[in-house]
Amino acid sequence: MSALFNFHSFLTVVLLVICTCAFLKMQFPAILEQKTGFRGFFWKAARIGERLSPWVAAGCFTMGVSTLFF
Repeated sequence: MSALFNFHSFLTVVLLVICTCAFLKMQFPAILEQKTGFRGFFWKAARIGERLSPWVAAGCFTMGVSTLFF
């Protein structure tokens, strides 16, 4: 089933995108310099990952526990 129709999968994909973009911005900052267009979406995801990192980490931990046990 597509991740768009299953809320649990959708949240997992969103968290993975945020974490991946934040990691890529830290490792390769030139990739996500453009703030508009297609890359702008990933720049915004990286910004969310940087500024809300404790909440994103808690969300990733919760989704991991949820995936393992439920």
